[in-house]
Amino acid sequence: MSQSDDPVDDDGERHGAGPALTRRSALQVGAVLTTAPLTGQAVAAPRTYPLMARPAAPGQTMKLGATINGRQFEAEIDARTSLLDLLRERFGLTGAKKGCDHGQCGACTVHIDGRRVASCLTLAAKVDGRRVTTIEGLSDGKRLHPMQQAFIDHDALQCGYCTPGQIMAAVACVQEGHAGSRDQIREYMSGNICRCGAYVGIVAAIEEAAGKMGRRA
Repeated sequence: MSQSDDPVDDDGERHGAGPALTRRSALQVGAVLTTAPLTGQAVAAPRTYPLMARPAAPGQTMKLGATINGRQFEAEIDARTSLLDLLRERFGLTGAKKGCDHGQCGACTVHIDGRRVASCLTLAAKVDGRRVTTIEGLSDGKRLHPMQQAFIDHDALQCGYCTPGQIMAAVACVQEGHAGSRDQIREYMSGNICRCGAYVGIVAAIEEAAGKMGRRA
């Protein structure tokens, strides 16, 4: 059996005739090496724990129907679920990132009915019957949104982790009429943190895209 034919489990690990280096195993080895004492002593392999979904409490479930990136979705959810967790864990829309989980970094920014929100602080129950747009739904499927293209053209990113939230906030910044000057852009983008410090490129990208967007959502 070739490696490409080996069965793969739900965690993405490959099982077959020979050992295969996976991203997970590489990260585990790296974690051991970076935390090992400098005495040369053997270090035990890191313990792993299975992921378990938290069960909903009796009476805490609800039916949700929302339009996400132009498609109608229905699901039964725990009423305590955040919009960020719903998007990532239930619908596989992982563009919105979990950065601080406290609404302070902006990495999870999405739009509800055209307005930007921190999805980590928004209950999923609040989007019932409403329209949600994430970074995955920003382009028209054939070409990038002008803001996405401007971020590429101005190299307005480094590691890219915050970029989806930056772009969603930037689109809202323009649509809100707050892209009239560099100082105004900085003020209304201040809720989105780039730990790599790509702010110069971000401001330049918003300036360029603002002239191309018109009323495009």
